[in-house]
Amino acid sequence: METVLCGQLRAFLSFGRKFSKSEERLNAVSVRGLRGAQVSFITSSSSRWGGELMEKQSPSGRAALEERNGLVEARRPRKSSSSRSSRKSFRLDYRLEEEVTKSCRDKYGRWTNPWPTWRFPSYTTLLRFLLLDKNHSNIPASKEALDDELPVMEPYFVRSPDLSDSGPGLRVTWLGHATVLVEMDGLNILTDPMFSQRASPIQFMGPKRYRGPPCTVEQLPRIDAVVISHSHYDHLDVGSVADLNERFGGELRWFVPLGLMDWLVKAGCENVMELDWWEENCVPGHDDVTFVCTPSQHWSKRTALDDNKSLWGSWSILGPEHRFFFAGDTGYCTCFHEIGRRFGPFDLAAIPIGAYLPRDMMQGQHVDPEEAVQIHQDLQAKQSVAIHWGTFALAYEYYLEPPVRLREAMEQKGLKPESFFTLHHGESRLIASPEGDVFD
Repeated sequence: METVLCGQLRAFLSFGRKFSKSEERLNAVSVRGLRGAQVSFITSSSSRWGGELMEKQSPSGRAALEERNGLVEARRPRKSSSSRSSRKSFRLDYRLEEEVTKSCRDKYGRWTNPWPTWRFPSYTTLLRFLLLDKNHSNIPASKEALDDELPVMEPYFVRSPDLSDSGPGLRVTWLGHATVLVEMDGLNILTDPMFSQRASPIQFMGPKRYRGPPCTVEQLPRIDAVVISHSHYDHLDVGSVADLNERFGGELRWFVPLGLMDWLVKAGCENVMELDWWEENCVPGHDDVTFVCTPSQHWSKRTALDDNKSLWGSWSILGPEHRFFFAGDTGYCTCFHEIGRRFGPFDLAAIPIGAYLPRDMMQGQHVDPEEAVQIHQDLQAKQSVAIHWGTFALAYEYYLEPPVRLREAMEQKGLKPESFFTLHHGESRLIASPEGDVFD
């Protein structure tokens, strides 16, 4: 079976070689880039690592924060003629004083995970996964069987476009895999947009969806912001990026972790904001909604030569009425407790529950349903929606197992199962608006 992980892991076997080290600082900017898409193939290579590295942009320290009398430091990005960049400071409570885990690099300048829970599988584990482990996903070949078990619904905004304007409350629509549309506080936000049939640099081979997208980019309502968690093909899709950019152009703001801005610019995107962990920014004209790049435990790769050259992360989106958290792709680590104590409680969190077996292969990079429930608790999430399941066969668990184990894990913890829910592809849920202001 062809999967994204298999292709990436074959290439990753060559990881560890030293490479030349040259650094340049790239600040968060809004910039007009070149048209066209940059597409690279995943191949194994024994070449020496090369390429340019970016100097880490460190968030302000505690002393700087104290000097600003409790305000988060507002850095000033460079402006371009294509769009306006803006920063926003907002008051936090005692959690501002806590230490947080900052991004870091290894001795070769590659981004790395700073937690003891991170480990990349050994060569023996990799080979066993690729050659010997049994695949239990058992996805039906029959479309009728899939339609019965995992129906794909027409989203509300396709059926009734007049209802697509953001109203009170927070509304979430699952569009498959890690793609969700979140409407909150006057903004429409899209996460890790994936509308292509294959998670691959080429569309005639590679991992194919067994549940198609419930809509096209052209059918989406207005999108104000896109957040990207990392560079893997099932989360950063060149076709979806091109379609979104063609439709919305410079009006759409892209939020990405460090190292991905150049890729978006070369794909033609004009309004890109690149952030380190714990750095923040906002959509021009919507200064009351803050986008914070927060940590996750994962890795990045698109070609044989770019292992961990771009950062990965989660996103905490903080508005005057609601707070939303997007985990992206992650293994379990203590960062979620830090995020929850600093920015929680969240009204809604989007947390992955799939692609977790075999465990010795996946544990460092993908949470299982039990760990997803722990993240839900760490974040102090009032409600969570399950993502990263039911779309691509990326691992070896039975394709319907993740929601079953999720419900069991919630019950074992004494939590209401409906507070961590699953949606059909294309289905929406309205989260009631809180009575008070989420900012202290």
